[in-house]
Amino acid sequence: MPRRIANIGIVSLLAALLGAIIVPVAAATATEPDEGLMIDHFDPETGKRIIPNERCLTCHGDKQHQTDVRDDGTPVEIFVHSEEIEASVHGSQKCTSCHVTIDRVPHRKAPAVIVGCIECHRETWEQHKDDPDDEYARLEVVNEQIDSYMKSVHAQPNTLDQSRTNATCYDCHEGHNVGELGSIQRAEHRLKNPEICGRCHEKELQDYSTSDHGKAVMEEGDSEAAVCSDCHTTHEIASPETDKAKLQITQNCGDCHEEAQRTYFKSYHGQVHRLGYTDAAKCHDCHGGHLVKSEDDPTSEIHASNRLENCRNCHEDANENFLSFWPHGDAHDREHYPGLWAFRVFMEILIFSVMGFFWIHVLLWLYREVMDRVQGKGFVEDLSQPDLVYFRRFPLVWRWIHFLFAIATMTLILTGTTLLFSHTAWAKAVVEFLGGIRMEGIIHRTAAIIWLSIFFIHLAIAISNIWRKRKTFEWFGSTSLVPNMKDLRDLRDMFKWFLGRGPRPEFGHWTYWQKFDYWAPFWGATVIGASGLILFMPDKTSLILPGWTFNIANLVHAEEALLAAIFLNSVHFFNVHFRPERFPMSTAIFTGVIPIDEFKHDHRLEYERLMESGELEKHLVQRPSRRVSLAASFITTVLIMAGLTLLTLVLFGLITLPS
Repeated sequence: MPRRIANIGIVSLLAALLGAIIVPVAAATATEPDEGLMIDHFDPETGKRIIPNERCLTCHGDKQHQTDVRDDGTPVEIFVHSEEIEASVHGSQKCTSCHVTIDRVPHRKAPAVIVGCIECHRETWEQHKDDPDDEYARLEVVNEQIDSYMKSVHAQPNTLDQSRTNATCYDCHEGHNVGELGSIQRAEHRLKNPEICGRCHEKELQDYSTSDHGKAVMEEGDSEAAVCSDCHTTHEIASPETDKAKLQITQNCGDCHEEAQRTYFKSYHGQVHRLGYTDAAKCHDCHGGHLVKSEDDPTSEIHASNRLENCRNCHEDANENFLSFWPHGDAHDREHYPGLWAFRVFMEILIFSVMGFFWIHVLLWLYREVMDRVQGKGFVEDLSQPDLVYFRRFPLVWRWIHFLFAIATMTLILTGTTLLFSHTAWAKAVVEFLGGIRMEGIIHRTAAIIWLSIFFIHLAIAISNIWRKRKTFEWFGSTSLVPNMKDLRDLRDMFKWFLGRGPRPEFGHWTYWQKFDYWAPFWGATVIGASGLILFMPDKTSLILPGWTFNIANLVHAEEALLAAIFLNSVHFFNVHFRPERFPMSTAIFTGVIPIDEFKHDHRLEYERLMESGELEKHLVQRPSRRVSLAASFITTVLIMAGLTLLTLVLFGLITLPS
């Protein structure tokens, strides 16, 4: 009996052992699909195990088993909609094509799940980019987006866990439901865009949901309203603290708000932005970033009750007058900005009339001198005589004033037109060469101070001279720069000479075009100087002037500077240097003297007056030394070349200026 019991015990033990082995195998076999799916297959090229998707879906496709628990006790969703996979662009791919670390099933203790989107897309494109069909054409765009993503803040290591990036492809794109055009860009998925981004950016999503954009998307289902990727871009997303992101976001605002962007770029704020700098106000600085609301909303940053505080973020001393400033003032909108429109019309009439008249004057003068030269009647200056007598035309102080004024003027044109033509590549290059927008501003204002100082010094000297000669000074005499009736007659007779209907008129100490060249800077210095001071000190200006003054000052400052730049570097250069009698240049303003024959030809009436009064001898001097002549020629050449370069840049900027 005991022996029998022992045998039964041994049999039972063997049965138990066999059961422990056979039952799990049978259970495992029962979960495997038929048709040989249990058999391992291997890729002959890579040697990797091929696991059919059906084997993965036996667990991950089970709707009754949608979650699992990791070894550390944390739950994880494992359910996948097989229909979504089949309908996606990855429907023909194996699960392990993305989940590259999975090499066997089941995998209760699976390694970290790694999805290799980038490597796969790049390798596939390299293999098929030369295929004749378009089956893989979309991969070219995908790889461009990958390159953008790799430059983004999302691709950078997370500061808290540097083994992970800030965001992966599948954090934004639905991993198992990737649409043909990219899930984020399709209309139905645009509505999901804030929700997807909000998984990481909760505070931003909360603010966005209260904005006009957010309400339109999340409450009204308007897929055309702005979502996160419209402002921050889809792939090359930079940190919002960087200049790159600030510039990109402001640029992207114009994709929807084209008219607002157009008027913004006309302003100083927009011009600085277009040069690639963030020093001036951007769209989100005034309108808010994620809290964009209409101006009628009491909580909006641009609401009347909040606008002043908004301005004070940059202009600390701003007062109530700032509120009348037109951030998007349009000089072409007569209905809403009649004053600004009127100033624009006036300045454009002034520019076109002045430049039109004097360019016609230049062309006719050029024609007449060429024809006279052909006919052997033109004035030819003979400088070969060693003992040639010269007439002292300008004292030393006026020569220095002209030199410094020319340098300051050209500096102002260069640094000022970089803003006016901020859309051009040359403007960006100039600002970068100068050291950035702040340094450009310092240079511009320094030149302006020098320019105005020279102007006032000259004015003081002129007034002093008039006062000293007040008993004999003739306001409308031959040596006065004040225009008179003879100048009008000379202008009439000059046009007759241009057309071959009369002799060339004879002039006194100053010609009518020289008087215009003299008085034009008075107008220019007054207009440019006053408007420049308004723009230079907006906080102080607003203490006495309304905010819309800034809009008018900005327009007038730019238009008058434009007129000066074109006139000085074209008409003035022709009158002094480029007409055939003087070509290629006149150095009189730097040597201070001109040959007596030239003086007699250009200013015969003054020559005769000095001869009759016996005063001519007091003005005659010897030829300038070779060193002085070479220095004057060098300085004149440099200034002429600089002026012509500026003229070319300005004309190019005008031609390419966006409407």
